[in-house]
Amino acid sequence: MPGGKGKHTGPATHYEDGWRARGCEVVAGVDEAGRGPLAGPVVAAAVVLPVGYSLPGIQDSKLLTPNTRQRLYESLVKEVSYAVGLQQPPAIDQLNILNATHAAMREAVHKLVPRPQHVLVDGLPIGDAGFSYTALVKGDRISLSIAAASIIAKVTRDGIMEQLDQQYPQYGFAKHKGYAARQHLSALEAHGPCVEHRFSFSPVRRACREAHRALLEERLGNRQLDLRMDS
Repeated sequence: MPGGKGKHTGPATHYEDGWRARGCEVVAGVDEAGRGPLAGPVVAAAVVLPVGYSLPGIQDSKLLTPNTRQRLYESLVKEVSYAVGLQQPPAIDQLNILNATHAAMREAVHKLVPRPQHVLVDGLPIGDAGFSYTALVKGDRISLSIAAASIIAKVTRDGIMEQLDQQYPQYGFAKHKGYAARQHLSALEAHGPCVEHRFSFSPVRRACREAHRALLEERLGNRQLDLRMDS
């Protein structure tokens, strides 16, 4: 497998350069945001950086402040080739979060122009993706294109959650972005879930009442689940 060895001080292009040296002119990085939240979509971004591209500050999005992420995002979307894929809560409930994440990644890659000849994927292998790829554990810490993808995915998803907050202000989506924060769990207990919640996630199921049974059956089908239905 191409790529540099030794201690990395941050994301670099060792893997991208290695695959280009093997004849892959277009190498993409892909990452996701939103696997863990109880609500909202899972979002993936795929990025192709120009050869020799440099933008100071690119790093795993989780290590950046919101203001820094936003600043880098605004530069990236003007300067690189990228595409976004997402899976909404109904698909997450039908597929499970792992398969939905892989589907979002595949969608992002297939939408990329130009079409990549090889893809660097953050994390573990994603199965038969329909394209050539290398899975890199903690890829957003070592690959510049994956780190760039992590920023685009994160800022895109945060924007979606801020829009959902306007529709469902009782949950505080703009603040916690759908994660299982205390405020969110308290709101679930007080109001029950909405259609933007992931009913396959146990904290959401535990907050369901009898009024949610039809939506539960629509989302989860005949799967046998340990549900606590509060009247």
